[in-house]
Amino acid sequence: MNRVRLPFFRFPQRANPLTGLATLAGLIAFWGAIAVSRAADVVRLEIYPSDTLRLETKDDRQSFVVVAVTADGVTQDVTTQANLRLENPALARLENATLYPQANGETRLVAEYAGQSAGVPVVVKDVEKERPLSFRLDVMPVFMRAGCNTGTCHGAARGKDGFRLSLFGFDPEGDYERLIHEVPFRRVNLAVPEDSLILQKAIGAVPHTGGKRFEKESELYRTLYRWLELGAPRDSGDVPSVEKVEVFPPQSVLQGENATQRLVVRAHYSDGTDRDVTHLAVFLSNNDYAAPVDENGLVKAAHRGEAFILARFDTKVVGSQVLVLPADVPMVATDEPANYIDELVNEKLRKLRIQPSALCSDAEFLRRVTLDIIGQLPTEEEYTRFLADTQPDKRTRLVDELLQRKEFAELWAMKWAEVLMVRSNVNVSYKSAYLYSQWLTEKIASGEPFDEIVRELLASEGGTFTNPATNFYQVETDTLKTAENVAQVFMGRRIQCAQCHNHPFDRWTMDDYYSFAAFFAQIGRKNGEDDRETIVFNRGSGEVRHPVDNRVMAPKFLGGPQPQINGGDRRKVLAEWLTSPDCPDFACNVANRIWAHFFGVGIVDPVDDVRMSNPPSNPQLYETLGKKLIEYKYDFKRLVRDICLSKTYQRSAIPNESNREDTRNFSHANVRRLQAEILLDCICQVTESPEKFRGLPLGARAIQIADGSTTNYFLTTFGRSPRDTVCACDVRTDPTLSQALHLITGNTIESKIKQGGLIDRWLNEKVSPEDIVKRLFIRTLTREPTEQEMQAVREALKDQADPRPVLHDVFWALLNSREFSFNH
Repeated sequence: MNRVRLPFFRFPQRANPLTGLATLAGLIAFWGAIAVSRAADVVRLEIYPSDTLRLETKDDRQSFVVVAVTADGVTQDVTTQANLRLENPALARLENATLYPQANGETRLVAEYAGQSAGVPVVVKDVEKERPLSFRLDVMPVFMRAGCNTGTCHGAARGKDGFRLSLFGFDPEGDYERLIHEVPFRRVNLAVPEDSLILQKAIGAVPHTGGKRFEKESELYRTLYRWLELGAPRDSGDVPSVEKVEVFPPQSVLQGENATQRLVVRAHYSDGTDRDVTHLAVFLSNNDYAAPVDENGLVKAAHRGEAFILARFDTKVVGSQVLVLPADVPMVATDEPANYIDELVNEKLRKLRIQPSALCSDAEFLRRVTLDIIGQLPTEEEYTRFLADTQPDKRTRLVDELLQRKEFAELWAMKWAEVLMVRSNVNVSYKSAYLYSQWLTEKIASGEPFDEIVRELLASEGGTFTNPATNFYQVETDTLKTAENVAQVFMGRRIQCAQCHNHPFDRWTMDDYYSFAAFFAQIGRKNGEDDRETIVFNRGSGEVRHPVDNRVMAPKFLGGPQPQINGGDRRKVLAEWLTSPDCPDFACNVANRIWAHFFGVGIVDPVDDVRMSNPPSNPQLYETLGKKLIEYKYDFKRLVRDICLSKTYQRSAIPNESNREDTRNFSHANVRRLQAEILLDCICQVTESPEKFRGLPLGARAIQIADGSTTNYFLTTFGRSPRDTVCACDVRTDPTLSQALHLITGNTIESKIKQGGLIDRWLNEKVSPEDIVKRLFIRTLTREPTEQEMQAVREALKDQADPRPVLHDVFWALLNSREFSFNH
């Protein structure tokens, strides 16, 4: 078919290929400085740790850092430059930014720099006592710091070179047995400790696949040697456990490529003591390009960007956010915030020296917000009315109107149905899936608070027909998988790793995993009178056992305390806690999912992978949105309203020089391909050619499809979620060659243009070809054609007796354009 050759359609003028007419070639191409201390600018001095520094035995110590904060928010590690002193120097010795105890008593550590000062209390006690050496608390951390129990070394499932340690030390008792008794007299030599193989290999004295792990003069060597010298004792009695780990400073803003920041790590134990474990922690940067970190916790600014430095000790992982700025980038000004969202986003942009883009046009806002709130394009009438409105509050009134539309509830019912895996399968009949979907839609449409919906879902019992919420326990019947799904969907936590070992990049242990799974161990199921229906109930019996030592695991909240069940339904106890303010993960995760829908990227992204090594890009915004959702009593329409009325949401997709590379700080709008169901609905809408889906009348929208197993070629090709897992990644919006070819050569676009008959109807109504072109542009792109585009159409229409082929080609081209397929 010969197509009209039009100039590129207008799209945000930026460095991306989302411009113009979707020709075959076009669619395939697309889819297919020493840091200088600024002492004069210092406005505040901080010492970390910022609370009391405790030295509690004669061999204790506590390192610290001194940070200067300048007027523009940049932080400088001035530990070696500051004037340091103890008010009572007889109590402790100050050496290399570390305090060592000398005599019992209390004093203060004072730092002075650039006219500023700061101080922290110091408490010294029990200097006459020596802390006993512990296998769990002293020796196991050596193996972790040296990398011995990682997955690439002896922590692998089958170990390495005949020796196995538990991954990241999740099984210290087993490690002790394998080290001492598995091959007697081979790995340790208690008579001559220095000849022990674990020491000889670690210092490279004998061949070792892992190479040298530490020096003979190191503290790691001295700890192992001392333990062997004492006879390699096993821990006796109750050994204090690590309750919390802190890393200092929690945030740094480094300016200049050679700026550095030393980190300090402190562990708090169950007996009330704390300890400086910087020398035993393992450090890792999630962005070495911006801010690499060495094994001793020294962070170096490398290139502009953002990094999160992880510090791992025992089973705990904590992090410190590091922002890296070029040396010569000045502060930027941001516009007046519309609400709290703008305040928090602008604060981060100012720290990063990123200038936000200007606000989008009225036409861009109309198209963007209509697609985002109801999953449809604005009509021609809505376009004309909105652009003619001169009132300053017209965007607010538009958002309020859209939030009252029934399509809002249908869109969000679809989005939650995706992660709840609403679909028919061997356990769930089509009728059950349909009733489940209808239940979800009705709950959202009625405005029921989302926390109440979740409580009803998790505590549900009865028949899958009479109480559709019980289908949640029929979609997945495995106890462990159910626990994993609840954690991922409602808390954003992927705990699957902890089924076999402690999580390598988060705080979850095997104990956490199996204790959480115990909440779902007593779910009972039996057949109903109808063979297609299942009755879900609480059996009152059933336990989960730990696979390592066969312990019965009592139910314990993930990241929370162990509750008193008292013979009740464990799921109800969990549901009450999960949706309470005591569990901030729930509110923050729900808010983050809502945010991601409107921006194309979550504050934590992916939205269901919240962990220490994948932190929020804006922690304050992440927490505030969760608090707002709680304040709004889980009426998420109010949160949607806040988001859509913020200037952050209303920014243009056109970047500037400072934010061109920004993808996580919301300085400009992200260009987002429409989700499969919405894209098909929009094609049906603008062509007035309805689609037929199983179980729905002709003209129903794709987002109304109840059963996830109901699909067609278009929806499958464009990445509709199969609802096989709870993972948000099941919805795919990445462009592919198959999608491009289907739009160009498939029958969807061509057939719907013909079936709708819009062009013929308008011509019969005596609408001029030029007016038809304008209407097509408004209908598809929510804008009028440019003069250049109109001139190309006029050239194509010239000398044509029948304008239909040209107008048909224009319509086809518009529906194939990237400007139509993307929200921008």
